[in-house]
Amino acid sequence: MSYNKRDEEAGLYRHVDKTTVLQEARVFNSSPINVRKCRLLLTKIVYLLHTSEPFTVKEATDLFFNVIKLFQSKDTSLRQMMYLVIKELSGIAEDVIMVTQSLIKDIQSKQETIYRANAIRALCLITDHSMIQGIERILKAAIVDKTPSVSSAALVSSYHLCDVAKDIVKRWANEVQEAIQTKPASSFSASNYFTAGQNSSNQQVVISTSSINQYHAISLLYLIRQHDRMAITKLVANFSAKSGGGFLGGGSNTLKNPSAICMLIRFACKVMQDDPGSSRRIYELLEGFLRHKSDMVNLEAARAICDIPNMTLKELYPAVSVLQLFLSSPKPTLRFAAIRTLNQLSCETPAAVSPCNLDIENLITDPNRSVATFAITTLLKTGNEASVDRLMKQISGFMNDISDEFKVIVVDAIRALCLKFPNKQVVMLAFLSNVLRDEGGYPFKRAVVEAIFDMVQHIPECKETALSHLCEFIEDCEFTKLSVRVLYLLGLEGPKTTTPTKYIRYIYNRVILENSVIRAAAVSALAKFGVYGHDTAVKKSVHVLLTRCLDDVDDEVRDRATLYLAMMNNENLAKKYIADDATFALSTLERQLVEYIHQPADKEFNLNSVPVISKSQEQEERRRTRANDPSTPLLSVPSHTPASGHPHISKMDQQEVYAEKLSSHFSSFGPLFKSSSPIALTESETEYVVTCIKHTFSKHLVFQFNCTNTLNDQLLEDVHMVMQPEEDGFIQVAEVAAEKLEYDVPNIIYVAFEQEDPEELANVTFTNTLRFSVKDCDPTTGEADPEGYQDEYQIEDIEVTTSDYIRPCYTSHFEQEFEAMVENEIVDTFALDKDKAPSLKAACTSIIELLGMQALEGSESVKNNNVHTLLLSGTFLDGSPVLAKCRMTFNTSTGVAFELAVRSQDENVSQIVLLAIS
Repeated sequence: MSYNKRDEEAGLYRHVDKTTVLQEARVFNSSPINVRKCRLLLTKIVYLLHTSEPFTVKEATDLFFNVIKLFQSKDTSLRQMMYLVIKELSGIAEDVIMVTQSLIKDIQSKQETIYRANAIRALCLITDHSMIQGIERILKAAIVDKTPSVSSAALVSSYHLCDVAKDIVKRWANEVQEAIQTKPASSFSASNYFTAGQNSSNQQVVISTSSINQYHAISLLYLIRQHDRMAITKLVANFSAKSGGGFLGGGSNTLKNPSAICMLIRFACKVMQDDPGSSRRIYELLEGFLRHKSDMVNLEAARAICDIPNMTLKELYPAVSVLQLFLSSPKPTLRFAAIRTLNQLSCETPAAVSPCNLDIENLITDPNRSVATFAITTLLKTGNEASVDRLMKQISGFMNDISDEFKVIVVDAIRALCLKFPNKQVVMLAFLSNVLRDEGGYPFKRAVVEAIFDMVQHIPECKETALSHLCEFIEDCEFTKLSVRVLYLLGLEGPKTTTPTKYIRYIYNRVILENSVIRAAAVSALAKFGVYGHDTAVKKSVHVLLTRCLDDVDDEVRDRATLYLAMMNNENLAKKYIADDATFALSTLERQLVEYIHQPADKEFNLNSVPVISKSQEQEERRRTRANDPSTPLLSVPSHTPASGHPHISKMDQQEVYAEKLSSHFSSFGPLFKSSSPIALTESETEYVVTCIKHTFSKHLVFQFNCTNTLNDQLLEDVHMVMQPEEDGFIQVAEVAAEKLEYDVPNIIYVAFEQEDPEELANVTFTNTLRFSVKDCDPTTGEADPEGYQDEYQIEDIEVTTSDYIRPCYTSHFEQEFEAMVENEIVDTFALDKDKAPSLKAACTSIIELLGMQALEGSESVKNNNVHTLLLSGTFLDGSPVLAKCRMTFNTSTGVAFELAVRSQDENVSQIVLLAIS
């Protein structure tokens, strides 16, 4: 039956009237029952329930009790329609529970097995959660029934009942496990009713369908045990060893359904995610499933192996080999699944996918455009420089035939290729400029513009050509946001080119022809030509153009023009507000201003306490972490979010989150100065997992302990952290204990110390002991014993170092500020042996970590392997700036030797910073 014909048949019910249907419901009372009329009327009722105005409660109730009279009919198709309508009306009608006995009778019937599955689903839907215990025996018997359709109906219904009666469903774990191991009845059931007529070549389909209850059973078993990490591990080990894929070898092949085995593979990946120590064991399990007879299982296992982090090429080889075979499969679904998985893998490990390049090239001409797109983008990530020209020609051939979503994927792949092979920038830039002229939506155009932006930033040779293409693009750009982005880049890079006047013309055209938002952006871009430019004639021309903008009809445009004209007349003002690349961390500034407003105004706001970063640094961090970042590969595998952090959040925003939480307990401590990264104090496999975050205030230190109890048979109550400093100078002033630690539910403990003499800042180590009351509990129900006992758990020490008193800070005028503080300079020489610092890069990383300062002017990247100068900037706890210059040399025999010069406004501060190295 064609799609159009089905549309025509649906049109038969478009004019169905609810009143007419309610009147026709009398047909259900006829004797004998007219099967044809009743089926047609039931179809109309279902249509009205989903498309027309809803039935009232009284109408639905009357209709419901008319429909249930069809229990007298023996017609199979009519009874199935009746069950469907009963389920639909049960949410509206009253007293639906009256039909319970009829449904139970059908469930317990041994003659008409086709009714039983439908009756189970209807019974579970109409039964109130308070009455589930009354049908518990029936459902438990149905779960272990040898008829797969009956068992599946009971399992799926139990899965949904977990939402309202989880404690009751938990008691059925033994029956669910038995359902997995129960062999289906030899006769055909409802689950294979429609496949019974197939020939022997499709016999595997019949067998797989008849064991679908295994898929439902293992899913329900996981739902019951999902909070018991040990039980899930046992579930995976048990059924993998019995399904021919485990590291124990073959076995009895308990799981026959491919969907069930795929679900088992996903459970295994969850076990590996929760317990990294099991990676080797899980890998062996997954490798065994690569040899399964089902293509679905092979693909799932290969995908799981490719998702395991930090895999070697040798370990990836079995999975890649299986995927390579599927690339030549006659089935489009297999080809698509294989190339998509290889595409994901190429984002992280392109070398593992390179051996498949010949097979992938054959897919470029695949009739399925989705497969061809993935093939092209994979080759772009794994190919060599010599193949770029050929690939770009092939891409140009089918760009117009694919959707915008796939165009974005292709452009992102080309964007990565541009940075990988900068010598091919001419070819790739020409391609990007051509597709920029094609039709497309905002996401596609944005992806192309961002790719050209990256080329401008990272490939200086193509800068002027790329800017010219962008100028042509904004001449006919329908997206305001993109025009503003391009104008910003032109204002930033245009004055640095050899012929800046070429770009001024395009920018001023926007002032004349575009809307007010674009005109305002164009004024800002023009102003930068007047400030950054060195040609007097150019500055005069810009001054004239900005003067004309004073007559604009929009006040934003006029205000900007006025401001920038004033800046052009005052060079110092221009350097401060336009040429200066430094900016405050806006999220931190906002938070501290809010705190200042709500506190007594006994002193002025300390602007030095706000971190200073570069504008490019802020832009890059925001761009990298925002959820809709176009630079994030659309096919990349999502990483696991650490328990102590937040996904897609910048460091500045993370500190704001910490500050907001701390303010509820320690508001009297003042503004938060700095928060450290999470420090693991226990192994991830131990019974109690603890990480610590150090929060530094002007006179206080607050330690945040993130604690997780990994034992499902214990409940911890009244959990404290006992901390002892090894040196004097710190007094504990507060503690916020955790009321309880339930299994796998994180909780936080805070401990606060005050420094006796804030001017005497020294490194100090704290010993830590976790003290709590233990109560044994039932792993299944979670019920704890009333009596408990005291216990403690020793964890690793925490060291407070100089880096905790220094916050990274950006400055755009390092040399001038460094020279201004020459009177308070402290200089010393140090050496790092080859084991601690095998290179200048490693030495730079160690010094930055020890001092807690920010590297400037790209000095964290070493360009000469023998000699290097590292420039560092930071803000000390008292708000004073600290600068450091580290000149270092590397010798293959002796390691790294360096001279560190530290300057600040206070000689004592310089001395404290220098002592961090010794």
